[in-house]
Amino acid sequence: MTTASDSVRSQRLALWGLLANIALALVKLVAGLVGHSYALVADAIESLADIGGSVVIWGGLHVSSRPASVKHPYGYGKAEALAALAVALMILGAGVGIAVEAVREILTPHHSPAWWTLVVLVGVVGVKWALFRVTSRAAADTRSAAVHADAWHHASDAITSGAAFVGIGIAVVGRHMTGTDRFAPADDWAALLAAGLIVYNAVTLMIPPIRELLDVSEGEVTERARAAAERVAGVVRVQKAFARKSGMRYWIDMHVWVDGTLSVRDAHTLAHRVKDAVRHEVPRVEDVLIHVEPAAEAAPAPGAMQ
Repeated sequence: MTTASDSVRSQRLALWGLLANIALALVKLVAGLVGHSYALVADAIESLADIGGSVVIWGGLHVSSRPASVKHPYGYGKAEALAALAVALMILGAGVGIAVEAVREILTPHHSPAWWTLVVLVGVVGVKWALFRVTSRAAADTRSAAVHADAWHHASDAITSGAAFVGIGIAVVGRHMTGTDRFAPADDWAALLAAGLIVYNAVTLMIPPIRELLDVSEGEVTERARAAAERVAGVVRVQKAFARKSGMRYWIDMHVWVDGTLSVRDAHTLAHRVKDAVRHEVPRVEDVLIHVEPAAEAAPAPGAMQ
């Protein structure tokens, strides 16, 4: 699959996620206010954060798909990681805000939520879980941190809705059995639980984009690239290899030992064969920078550190 098709697919999913979040946020907000359910209102607030997140994800993917320029010779892939980090911070903020408001609601007596809010939540969970499955598959295919963040954004909304369903269910059943609103706080405790899960997911989502922005070496890609290079005839040894991720693509630096008697032209040709072999083995590699070293001169003395 080409980079262009990956980018178009990811942007299309982000757009569908944006439209779904707008519709679901409005439905949950109205249902929560009319049905006296703070868990549902909290769920709507999380969806409003999803709307901002979908806009950020779409923008990040759009920018990262731009071709490299003179000013940005390595392309704009880091915009995707920045978008993913921004979405994770938005999710974190939403989780903390929901937790604070849930505690306030627990301390404030109020009526039990209406039974029909459960029906709304069933539909919300179904839609969000479907979006999570589709988007997570796309994230696995594209290795995109932004798409991965978007997928778990949908998952966190489904978790919030599921927790709200449990809390509202307890409150509704409790009122039916006792004729009082004694179990009404269950709705708010559900919102607090959901907030904790949202905060946990947000912190987890921060890790991949931070690693990418700090150019942490990609171990699996590095080893595959090293193995591919060492299979090329004429390569004595791959001394060093580093891979870093930018958007959906990888950039590799590699030190290759070759016969020291090779001419510059022959060494240059061999380096191109190594580059082609690596890109064939790992199609998402954008470029390979190869430093050629003469094997006899580069070999370390016995007992010396490499």
